Amino acid sequence: MVVALAVDAVVGDPDRIWRRLAHPVVVIGAVIGWLDRRFNRLELDESVRKRRGVFVIAAIVIGAAAVGWLLALPFRNHWWGVLVEGAIGSILIAQNSLYVHVARVRDAFAAGGLGAARHAVSMIVGRDPTKLDESGVACGAIESAAENFSDGVVAPVFWGVLFGLPGLLAYKAINTADSMIGHKTERHRAFGWAAARLDDLVNLPASRLSGAVVGLAALVTARDWRASLSAMRRDAGGHASPNAGWPETAFAGALGIALGGPRIYSGVMRDLPYMNAAGRKRLTSDDIGEALRLLRAACVVHAALVAAIAAAFWLAR
Repeated sequence: MVVALAVDAVVGDPDRIWRRLAHPVVVIGAVIGWLDRRFNRLELDESVRKRRGVFVIAAIVIGAAAVGWLLALPFRNHWWGVLVEGAIGSILIAQNSLYVHVARVRDAFAAGGLGAARHAVSMIVGRDPTKLDESGVACGAIESAAENFSDGVVAPVFWGVLFGLPGLLAYKAINTADSMIGHKTERHRAFGWAAARLDDLVNLPASRLSGAVVGLAALVTARDWRASLSAMRRDAGGHASPNAGWPETAFAGALGIALGGPRIYSGVMRDLPYMNAAGRKRLTSDDIGEALRLLRAACVVHAALVAAIAAAFWLAR
């Protein structure tokens, strides 16, 4: 996983490669889409669809773990196997691409104003961008940076550290399934129930860990780490998600801003609580830049922690 983090930091996800090849997450998504169309029949009773959803997510996880095991098998007895496995694992870690996508929102303000920034943020958030002012766009970009630091960086590495490529691929399959079918819509409320609950479960340890890493990053970059930890303790549990509140409050406290709050989803106003409500609520594009600097520091702290764990294991052998 140290190799994977290093390769992702340097190489990222080169477009010239993934224009020619199917990204593993795209393949996983295609499988999930086929299973959804094949087994999620609306004419069936909800209890039947719920059971089918349980079996489908179990098959997805087992299948992804098996693929990871088969990919790693040829390299197990070779010293260079760790490099190959790390290179493969880097494809499933999103620290580089997360930074790039959030930076595009910041840069869009300078290049094309609010309209360009709205378009850029629509690529990474689910809310209606046409209803967002500068503060709303900045808030959405920073929330995306915080939440995806947890489920795009810390969580896949956490499961990769524990179980190698099988754990990493299984996590990505669960996370992808949740994003595709884990919704409370008529079609997916029953069928996607297991995917949503399992995603909550596997992200639980990493979300708390990611909040702690952001607090450490605030400490080493002379930001308000005490406010970061205080915001997590006070507000994380009030988030609509059982996991997203931890990294969001950590970012909000460290940056002295408020995240969350009321917003429009699918034309409906949702009165959501603020994360670090005492922080500044009018945000600007400059706040995105500050969040990106904190994100970069958090990625470095996270990689250093993983490297320390790896070194401890090597020394103990």
